[in-house]
Amino acid sequence: MRDSIYLPKPFDDKNPEHAQLLMREHPLAILFSTSSLGEPLVSHLPLKCELASEPDAPWVLWGHFARINPQVAALQSHPKALVVFNGPQAYMSPSVYPDVVRVPTWSYLTLHVQGEVEFLDEPQTKDQLLKQLIAEHEASYAAQWRGLPEDYQQKMLSAIVGFKMRVDHRQLKMKLNQHRPEAHQAMFAQYEKGDENAQSLARWMRRLGLVSDDAH
Repeated sequence: MRDSIYLPKPFDDKNPEHAQLLMREHPLAILFSTSSLGEPLVSHLPLKCELASEPDAPWVLWGHFARINPQVAALQSHPKALVVFNGPQAYMSPSVYPDVVRVPTWSYLTLHVQGEVEFLDEPQTKDQLLKQLIAEHEASYAAQWRGLPEDYQQKMLSAIVGFKMRVDHRQLKMKLNQHRPEAHQAMFAQYEKGDENAQSLARWMRRLGLVSDDAH
């Protein structure tokens, strides 16, 4: 498959653990596909990634659409899709550099995965899929779901279509100024005292070893 994102070498992260962590921390993905006329279609969906038992086997994304979503019909005839998980992002001031001949930029993390969507419409399969998502985000709700009237549960299940997507290609872009080590300490200090997005980027700088564990 063709790459879907401009990815300079310093920002190309091939560590699967980083990709998995980004998906867990930011499960609301954007699924892109095209209509029969080549028009873009987009849905925002919480997805769960199932890791393969074998190291080289493909990952599988699981989720569901509202049945009336027009993207469902389009994917049935054109099943190829691009899914994007966007992580934290924040402005980066040129003040982090020791010299002044610099310009502002933006730091961000994003994971692009491609594959083909396969729909799952068996009620039992969809029920299991919903229970997996519930367990992931609010385990205590499982008892409430089980206690709902049977006809209501069936109504909710019939209103959705489950799907899985085998990941055939992935790209993880981590744009954190990796090629400018002279700026890392000042950049980290700015992000650490910033908003939630900025603080998350500071934590990723630690994970990537761009600053030491005792950096403040």
